[in-house]
Amino acid sequence: MTAAAVPTPAPPVTAPAPPDGSDFAVLSRRIADSGLMRRRPGYYAARIGSLAVLYAGAWTAFALLGSSWWQLAVAVVLGVLFTQVALVAHDLAHRQVFRLRRPSENAGRIAGNVCIGVGYGWWHDKHTRHHANPNHEELDPDVGPGVLVWSKDQARAARGLGRWIGARQAYWFFPLLTLEGLNLHVAGVRALFRPGRDRALEGTLLGLHIVAYLTALFVVLSPLQALVFLAVHQAVFGVYMGCTFAPNHKGMPTLTGTQRPDFLRRQVLTSRNVRGGLLLDVVLGGLNHQIEHHLFPSMPAPHLRRARPIVRAYCAELGIPYAESGLLSSYAQALRHLHAAGAPLRATA
Repeated sequence: MTAAAVPTPAPPVTAPAPPDGSDFAVLSRRIADSGLMRRRPGYYAARIGSLAVLYAGAWTAFALLGSSWWQLAVAVVLGVLFTQVALVAHDLAHRQVFRLRRPSENAGRIAGNVCIGVGYGWWHDKHTRHHANPNHEELDPDVGPGVLVWSKDQARAARGLGRWIGARQAYWFFPLLTLEGLNLHVAGVRALFRPGRDRALEGTLLGLHIVAYLTALFVVLSPLQALVFLAVHQAVFGVYMGCTFAPNHKGMPTLTGTQRPDFLRRQVLTSRNVRGGLLLDVVLGGLNHQIEHHLFPSMPAPHLRRARPIVRAYCAELGIPYAESGLLSSYAQALRHLHAAGAPLRATA
């Protein structure tokens, strides 16, 4: 939940080319032979088109409803839609939609900067580093020390507010997610003040979103209604975003120092799949198939479910643990991990 350093556009988040004969190369050939790396333009046209209609419809309802406390229902709907737009931006960043960098970046900035106010360049850089070294405490920005601590070593080094929250972080995790939406907005803006390419474009698009968003709220609603709408909308956005990403790696093994298994094991051992049907695929944007996504980041989201039995069977051949659980169980595992990580702080409280 900490901001990354530089908002420079990163290379596409794809797996490194494996050496011939490596364990991953064998799996990669099986996946390629199955046709699961082929693009799905029809799927993404339907997904993005329907989401655009819903997004425009929600803001139209906001304008027509006017100054009313019923607007809080619109705030909830927009919180859900913002997260769904973020999931599309995620797929764009991985080049699941377009093969080339430029259209992927352009569409990603429209989805991220303009539609939801999250800096695409900053997030892309951060997410690229996460994919390269998932759950590595020194290399993965998603498990770096901050308000929360992810290991006992981080807990022992925590200072200030982090010590107090870290001791109780399993209880604070979901309440803190209500602030994650605002944290994403702020992190993207802060990144504009650091060296990086395309800062002017990123800043202009973010500024367009912020001005349009706040103007709409304070022109249509009373000041009190606008503030409550903002709080509800951003809280729903933050909680939904957190619930989308929390099941994927939290509670799985973490790495430190020179610990760096080969690509296949590094991605599988630090990731967890969430069992469920097609509805869960929609709700979590396909990220419930986290193992397959980390192994093949550019694989279109609708193919991840079909890749799962191939990957799971191959892991069984090699004796590599393949973690799966239900949705609620995945949250419970993440909370137990947070509670255990904060143990040194409770011992000294």
